[in-house]
Amino acid sequence: MRILMVASAPMEFPGILAYAVGVSPTQLGLDWSRSARLGTHELVLAANGAGAQRAATAVDAALQRFPAEAVVSTGFCGALAPELEIADVVVATAISAGPRTFPAMHPVSDRPHHMGVVCSIDHVAQTAGEKRRLFAAGSSVVEMEAGGVAERAAALGVPFYCVRVVTDLAGEDMANNFNRALRLDGHFATISILRGALRRPGICLPELFRLRNRCVRAARVLGDFFVDCRF
Repeated sequence: MRILMVASAPMEFPGILAYAVGVSPTQLGLDWSRSARLGTHELVLAANGAGAQRAATAVDAALQRFPAEAVVSTGFCGALAPELEIADVVVATAISAGPRTFPAMHPVSDRPHHMGVVCSIDHVAQTAGEKRRLFAAGSSVVEMEAGGVAERAAALGVPFYCVRVVTDLAGEDMANNFNRALRLDGHFATISILRGALRRPGICLPELFRLRNRCVRAARVLGDFFVDCRF
């Protein structure tokens, strides 16, 4: 099966690449993309920055050259449901993106995972208060790209899946202001994040190290999940 997987950043893919063979760069005009094989599946992995528009552009560019039979929005997410823990995998039943809701198919896997609605917004949900409001509206996790991927997949008639892995908890506030550091090109300005962290180093720097460790673990768990998936 030919599968296009779209995330925001390459750091969301190492767990998948650890199981893949024949990994090679592709020329799609995106920030980052690779082709590979995972079991019986032929993959294109694309990372084009944060946000729905960047993700939608990745779908359009990839499908021009790669006739995918399924499109998967994947990568990290924030928990909204209080029971979700770090590195929990969440398979979307639907994507809530502003006034629109997109259905999502779900792969079969014997690996532990949760199922729920993925809320796709245009910024990082940084406070426990905002997460509570999004949870009250019916979503289990929050992220920034799935709405764009789902819209393009629906418009092009390609089956759509969304599989996410948790890197921050529902009850957590973020000390670092990631929204202020998000550039127009969909990338986070590292220098801006570090400058902000140095204003409150006792709080912000440990959070950055903790988040990095969580992301490494979450990416590994995501790879473990996908290697056993049946689409």
